[in-house]
Amino acid sequence: MPSTAPCVVAELTAGDAGEVLTVQYAAYLAEARRYGTTEIPPLRETVAELAADLERPDVRAFGAWAGARLIGSVRLRGDRVGTGSGCAELARYSVAPDAQGHGVGRALLERAHAELAAGDVTWLVTGARSEENLRLYRRAGYEETGRLVDSAGVELLRLERLSPWT
Repeated sequence: MPSTAPCVVAELTAGDAGEVLTVQYAAYLAEARRYGTTEIPPLRETVAELAADLERPDVRAFGAWAGARLIGSVRLRGDRVGTGSGCAELARYSVAPDAQGHGVGRALLERAHAELAAGDVTWLVTGARSEENLRLYRRAGYEETGRLVDSAGVELLRLERLSPWT
């Protein structure tokens, strides 16, 4: 698989919140089916909450565009990112279902990771039964560091990655 998809990855703004939420909902509906609940946090986020998150000074957000259509997004949340001693959460990572498997997710991860300096730690959570996600994250250098249960009762794995990873 090529390292980048036939898309353009660019920074997102609060003005993109509606499109981001559309992709997020579509992507996380598959997770909701897998876990038997629509109460997972990404499906409960509102446009106003998402727009507010995109305006935070400690959030960098990126979208994958195929022409005028947003097909994926990711948020990197954290202070001191890019300093070598920062810690950032990779959050609300979403790829439209019809765009999955074509390198879009990898392109988004590469763009988010480009914000990091050597020594920065990135962490994320994903469903314990989300095998496709786990394969992608492990290929990108993430390792399991813990388990927790979210507000919907879904078992999650916490994964971390030290930058740079080779």
